[in-house]
Amino acid sequence: MISTSDFKNGLTIIYEDQMYRILYFQHVKPGKGGAFVRTKLKNLDTGAITDKTFRAGEKMERALLETKKMQYLYRDEYYNLMDTKTFEQIQLVDDIIGDSKDYLLENTELSVIFYKGKPISIELPIFIEARVVKTEPGVKGDTVSSSFKPAKIETGAKIQVPLFINTGDIIKIDTRTGEYITRAST
Repeated sequence: MISTSDFKNGLTIIYEDQMYRILYFQHVKPGKGGAFVRTKLKNLDTGAITDKTFRAGEKMERALLETKKMQYLYRDEYYNLMDTKTFEQIQLVDDIIGDSKDYLLENTELSVIFYKGKPISIELPIFIEARVVKTEPGVKGDTVSSSFKPAKIETGAKIQVPLFINTGDIIKIDTRTGEYITRAST
């Protein structure tokens, strides 16, 4: 059991028989009354984000999670991954992968988070390099500009890229925000 005084961003707790990750917390000590902790929690089963206030010192169960490095192999009706140490393969469904599928390239190494031996979510590397498969051609003179155009990358995701990016270019993308970072060296 842990107390609200042990809260940290990223900590996973079990509250009302549901597993939540603490996205944000703030300890508040008002002039009158008892202290409390204001939190923003993400339900790991549904993905819903809720605000919850706890009394200071309230106790709850900490979810003990295990993280394994795995390599994404391919997709059929499931997402097939392989443990990089034991070479054991597992299959994940769309619900576990979630929005990460937009940045999932074959042979990408990622972290799979397990709770009681069952995979519950994945964490992609912060940056990936992907090939642009479709975009409008660049115009001569548009080398440094703050204007953007839509582009489709090899995973099927659509992102905004600068005007000088062409079809076939390899670009670096931030998987947390889906933003273009830079053109990758070829």
